[in-house]
Formats: sequence, C-alpha cells, structure tokens
Amino acid sequence: MSARAETALARAKVNLSLHVTGQRADGYHLLDSLVVFADLGDVITCTGATPLTLDLCGPESQGLTAAEDNLVLRAARAFGAPFGAAITLDKRLPVASGIGGGSADAAATLVALSRLWGLGLPSAETVLALGADVPVCLAGHAARMQGVGEQVSPLPHALPPAHLVLVNPRVQVSTPVVFKGLSRKDNAPMPADLPRLSTVAELAAFLATQRNDLEAPALQAEPVIGLAKAALGAQAGCYLARMSGSGATCFGLFADAQSAGAAAAAIRAAYRTWWVEAAAMAT
Repeated sequence: MSARAETALARAKVNLSLHVTGQRADGYHLLDSLVVFADLGDVITCTGATPLTLDLCGPESQGLTAAEDNLVLRAARAFGAPFGAAITLDKRLPVASGIGGGSADAAATLVALSRLWGLGLPSAETVLALGADVPVCLAGHAARMQGVGEQVSPLPHALPPAHLVLVNPRVQVSTPVVFKGLSRKDNAPMPADLPRLSTVAELAAFLATQRNDLEAPALQAEPVIGLAKAALGAQAGCYLARMSGSGATCFGLFADAQSAGAAAAAIRAAYRTWWVEAAAMAT
C-alpha cells in the first residue's frame, strides 16, 4: 500500500495595491495592501515518510536548493513535531518575483502537513516569523493585509470576477534594496472603508487611485520592469497594469479569459525569454 499523501496549491499572490505607511523601530515596514490570488502556482505534495526531506522539480526550480533554510523546510519544522515527511515542491512560479512564491510555498506546506499529521497550524507568531506574506498566503483569499503582515482582514465586499496576466521579465529584485530606495516611508494608507466594486472597470478605477509604493524604487533598480508594465498596458482589454509586491512581476487586469489569454500570447511572442501566464483571479 502506498503512503498517504496530501497536496496543496501555492497560488501566486498579487498585490493589487501596496502602500508603505511607516516603519517600526525594529526596522520592519508597515504596509496596507489589497491582496488577491491568481489561480495558478507551485504544487506542494507531502507524503508520510521518515525523515523530513525535500525534493525540488518543475520549470522554475533552477537555482533553488533543499538547504535547511528553504522556506518549505522551515515551515515543516515550525510544527515542532517529531514526524517526518517526503515533501516535493513542483516549482512553477519564478523565484524572488514579488508574487509570494516562497511565502505561498511555506503556507501550502503548513496546510498539507496539518492534514497529513492531523495537527493544528502553528501559532500566528510562528507563521509570521516565516515571512511577512505567509499569513495572507495561508488565508488564501482576497484580503486586506496591514501592519507588518500579521493583520489579515477579509474584504467587506466580494471583488468582481476578473482575470490576470502575470509578466516577469526574468530579473530578480532585492526586496531590501527596494525598501531602501523609498523616498518616504510614511505614505497614506488605503481608505479606511473599501468601496463595493461590482465590475472590473470599477475595480480598475479604484485601483488607479491607489499605489504600489515599491514600484518607483524597483524601477530604479531594474528599468526593464517598466517595459513589462508597458507591454501589459498596451494590450487590448487591459484595464490596469501595475507591479506586484517588490517586483519584478507585473500584472494586467482583464475582464475575461479570452482577452487575458490573447494578451499573454502576444507578450509571450514578443518577449520569448519572459515568464508570462494568464489566470483567473481567485479571490
């Protein structure tokens, strides 16, 4: 009989907005972000075994190692359990790309091992210690993320159905470098009460009044991000193009799968070395 296994999808996290509103005395930045997820991502599979091991595969696994500081192994050890598991990470999202790949992997590992081992999830403090994006990735639904990432609130109104095109121009941006490049760190937050948004056009209009404060310093570090954003914005049916997280991945907001798919195909044909994917927005 084969060993029992649990699988979890580590969906790509997309920051529709990302406001840097302050900095604590310990250096951590305060954020206010509208977060959604794309219906694609890495795949974590955990199988009962001894000891704890990690195997890497998938088209984006190059450059990753199964070293002890890998976020997947750190997430597994966060349970403090004396159990083992054979974990496989099928890496499909680019590494260090602003769409929460490592944090999403950690969150998916927590979910899969919780089921496999029959254990509750680690404490909120332990989860946050894995990374600022891990709590929102663990929630796995559209949310408002505030503080240093520990405040994850459900949205007051459901977002309209939408599709995303994600474009990474194959550069890695250092998150500390991007934060260091901020001209100011006490920017305005999003409105206290988020509005009801019934259509993609209304969502895009609202987002146009919001920001990603990390976009300007990321562009300074890697100007090709501007080319990726422009390529998205030039596509028919794109309501909004913006960078996600600290970059370098940019997203385009579309109303339907057809226009998103056509945009992804056009960008893929023009920039053959870039990573380009279209997916539904899994709110």
